[in-house]
Amino acid sequence: MSNTDPIVEALEEATERRCEADRAERNLAHALGNDRARLASDLDDATARVRELETVHREIAQRIDRTIETIRDVLEFGGQAPDNSTEQ
Repeated sequence: MSNTDPIVEALEEATERRCEADRAERNLAHALGNDRARLASDLDDATARVRELETVHREIAQRIDRTIETIRDVLEFGGQAPDNSTEQ
């Protein structure tokens, strides 16, 4: 029986190492899943922010365009409103 004891011990140690490795893999998979979920949420937030900024950018560009047109009209007509009564 003394010959089988080291074999059984080695088998038990190998089994324990394998169980520890499996636990470590599960923990890693869980951590990676959490990271993935957090990154997906961060990406969703960033995408929403980009859309908001694009909308604000368009609104500002439209205001600038209207302001430019107003300034051109003022310069062209010397501060007087254009006379649209001749146009029909």
